[in-house]
Amino acid sequence: MPKIPPDAFDHYVGLGQKRSYEAVARRYGVTKTAVTKRALKEDWQGRLAKVEAAARSRTDDKLVESIEQMNERHLRTLKAITGKALQALQSMPITSGMDAVRALDLAIRQERTIRGEPTDRSAVAVEDIIRREYERWMRPVAQNGDHHDPADAAG
Repeated sequence: MPKIPPDAFDHYVGLGQKRSYEAVARRYGVTKTAVTKRALKEDWQGRLAKVEAAARSRTDDKLVESIEQMNERHLRTLKAITGKALQALQSMPITSGMDAVRALDLAIRQERTIRGEPTDRSAVAVEDIIRREYERWMRPVAQNGDHHDPADAAG
């Protein structure tokens, strides 16, 4: 009777989407029951989960590295644009330096975006509005249910 080789788990993992104990049994000319027994004994499901988790982790690491490299490349490009824009601003009269001003504005906005910062004051203004509204609505309520806000009485 054929025996299941020690590398049967490797074959099982390598099957990918077509992975099944039946496929392993066909490959080695054994019964599905024999493969199932081996899989239980060697904890193929637990091992597979670890292999897949490790693969995801490595893929995630590569993606993070790729994004970091892209951001660094973009920041270097933006620094070059900023340098050129500043040179142009220094050498041109202000009336003809608007292209340099636009290039500088674009570079600053893009750098702030890459670094996760707001690109204009509207982001900060929205935070201020939310904070004001939160404070307005979260004031303590008086015994009769009215707010203690003199501004409300005037309006």
